[in-house]
Amino acid sequence: MSSVPSERVDRYKSSKKSLSYQLTINIFHVCTDFCYIEEINGPSGDYCDETKTQYPCNPSKGYYGRGPLQLTWNYNYALAGKDIGFDGLNNPEIVATDPAISFRAALWFWMNNVHSVIGQGFGATIRAINGMECNGGNSNSVTSRVQYYTQYCNQLGVAPGDNLQC
Repeated sequence: MSSVPSERVDRYKSSKKSLSYQLTINIFHVCTDFCYIEEINGPSGDYCDETKTQYPCNPSKGYYGRGPLQLTWNYNYALAGKDIGFDGLNNPEIVATDPAISFRAALWFWMNNVHSVIGQGFGATIRAINGMECNGGNSNSVTSRVQYYTQYCNQLGVAPGDNLQC
């Protein structure tokens, strides 16, 4: 006989499903239903943080959003590249052109920047991915993510949980 109450097991199973949905919905939102693998209308900035001197920017490269979670910033490209095996500082374009690296980079970002807020609600994942959207920075984008997420959860019969807003 299990020492774990069945309602706790059910809540855990529901939570695991919810977490995978959180990743999926954030990818759908960021990529606009998988239609865009690079920032729409080109880069909105150079995303070169020169204070991160251990990750020097290549002046002929841009570190703007690419991939399913729109990897940005020179240091993220460098660290993702080191961990998953590509030269992120000199070949950031590969995140948009190689499907395997593209999704590996998204999962790398999720595990290194979002995973720590799991359990704090969907809103915490929004803040971890793009905190500039929160606190009025882009309320339409937050609303879109939350609507997407709750619709997806409803269709699959999973409770979306608390703390949906960031």
